[in-house]
Amino acid sequence: MGKGTVWVIGASSGLGLATAQAFAADGWQVLSGARSFDAAYDHPTDDGIRKLHLDVTDAESRSAFAKAALAVSPQVDAFVYCAAVLVLGPCEQTSPAEYERVMQTNFLGLTAMVSLVLPAMRSRRSGKIILFSSINGLLGIPFQSAYTASKHAVEGYAECLAMEVKPFGIQVCLVEPGDHRGGSQHTRLHTAVPAEVSPYEPASAIATAIIHRDESGGLLPARLGQKVLRNANRKHMRIRLRVAKADQRLAVWLHDLLPPSLNFRILLDYYGKGGHA
Repeated sequence: MGKGTVWVIGASSGLGLATAQAFAADGWQVLSGARSFDAAYDHPTDDGIRKLHLDVTDAESRSAFAKAALAVSPQVDAFVYCAAVLVLGPCEQTSPAEYERVMQTNFLGLTAMVSLVLPAMRSRRSGKIILFSSINGLLGIPFQSAYTASKHAVEGYAECLAMEVKPFGIQVCLVEPGDHRGGSQHTRLHTAVPAEVSPYEPASAIATAIIHRDESGGLLPARLGQKVLRNANRKHMRIRLRVAKADQRLAVWLHDLLPPSLNFRILLDYYGKGGHA
């Protein structure tokens, strides 16, 4: 007998796929959603993951996914939201449309999907909601403002949600990954303003190169998937699950401890001194 049913949102690649695979290998019924999946809701894969089309930014698509998933299993024991995009570039030159795109996927799509899954969990007075934040949900870094803002929003939302749903027997976990390998490049975008007309060059180019370097040398997604699974299998989940290298853990600790001016100086030094000597 399986351990239960889990929805994994944003499971086409990277951390979402690794998480879906970990749950499937552990005997869970996995219903995964992603925009790249086919719109026909009828093809479980060889690894035990059932792929359902889902565009988290579209209300009709969200409703169709929920209807199809509940038809497969009316029971939702766990819900995992991993879907995310990022835009790299200066705050000044990140357009309203680019901020909106990131927020629609990383935050507003998340809140809408949680609202769809909660009735099934409340009816059973149990359920586990696992929301992917990031180390960037705890501190900012230069030239990644849209992603950072969206993950700060996830952090605040999840804390409110955890208190509200506790009386219904529902638990909430915030996953806070550091850099991991294997993310899909189509979700890593750059601002539309050409570099040659940006006053933030070469600082932006230096910082962006460091961001790419750190990600390519990051942790393996499979390790994170296993940690998320183990937390979900606990009777009482940890509210925060931080999966990051020691230097990124230290950065969070220093961010909370040091005066802002000193913390900014450390981050600017690391990301190329922000173009300053």
